This record gives sequence, structure tokens and C-alpha cells, in this order.
Amino acid sequence: GGLQLLGFVMAFLGWIGIIISTAMPQWKMASYAGDNIVTAQALYEGLWMSCAMQSTGQIQCKVYDSLLKLESSLQATRALMVASILLGLVGVFVAVTGMKCMKCMEDDQVKKMRMAVFGGVIFIISGLAALVATSWYGNRVARAFYDPFTPVNTRFEFGSALFIGWAAASLAILGGSFLCCSCPRRETSYPPTRGYPKNASSTGKDYV
Repeated sequence: GGLQLLGFVMAFLGWIGIIISTAMPQWKMASYAGDNIVTAQALYEGLWMSCAMQSTGQIQCKVYDSLLKLESSLQATRALMVASILLGLVGVFVAVTGMKCMKCMEDDQVKKMRMAVFGGVIFIISGLAALVATSWYGNRVARAFYDPFTPVNTRFEFGSALFIGWAAASLAILGGSFLCCSCPRRETSYPPTRGYPKNASSTGKDYV
């Protein structure tokens, strides 16, 4: 049960991380200093909005106006991240139902195990979707950065949301794997517990 709980906690934290990463505007960032430092500003772009932070510390964000104006790659990244979050939500419910410490479906241990494993599989798919989305986005940022035709003041680098996304996706995949691994071990741990009543009856005979 320990491995199962660890897997669930990791996958759950990964899922929370994926939500945070999706919501953050720092998917890519560029610091642009004008001719004088006073106009220095950091530019952030996320999946939903772009933000500019002035040297005074003031942040202004603008939500993207229309879905149709967005690049198809950004829309695809969005779709993958949202799908990952929704899958994770399903994974949470399914895995919780299959957790050893939960009371539901207690009479049917095999079904319970399958639920935990199924939850693990959903978490893995959720993590993979987020991993594909963040890696694809990161790859595009890197390609644009090294493209000689990209103007210097619009060269974006990886933002913190990408790193959080990578870490969260890895956590979800690892946690899901642990949930899947927790299945066969429980089956093997059953026979010894069934053996107890026999021992009790044999000690009873000794006394007589």
C-alpha cells in the first residue's frame, strides 16, 4: 500500500503542477533593455496572455483576444494541456476509488486493484500529454531563439512555466507508474494472512 500511496501523492502533485504551469503567463520570456536602462522590461508570453513587466516592477497583462488569431501550434499546446488536466482529474477519481485505504468496493479486491492501475495509466497519459505540449513549445522557443532572422529584442527564452510543466509531467508519469506497479505485489501478500487461523487452532491443540 505504501508504494501505491506514494504513487498517488506524486501523480496528484504532478497534476496540480500541470494546472499551475498551464495558468502561468511565463511560458517564454524575453528581457529587453532599451537604449537606457530606465525602459528595461521583461516580456512574458503564456498560453492565455502576454505580460510586460516594467523596470518599476509594474506588470501589465493582456489576454489574447481571439482564438482564430492564435498560431495553430499555440492552440494545439493549449488543447494538450487542457486535455492533460481533465485526464488528471479523471485519474484522481479513479485512483482514489482503487486505493487500498479507501472503503468503496472493499469486497472486490481484484476490481479495486484494477481501478488503481487504471488510474495510474490515466495519470501516465495525462503526464505524457503535458510533456509533449511543453517539449514542443520549448522546441519552438529554442528554434526561434537560434534563428538568425529573429530580431534581438524579440528573442524569447524558456520561461519558468515550462520548467514547472516538465517537472509536473515527470511527476505524473512516475506517480502513475508507481500506481501501476502496486498491483501484483498485493496479490502475493495475501496467502500468508490466510494462514493465520490454522496456526491458532494448532496452538489450541497443544494446550489440550
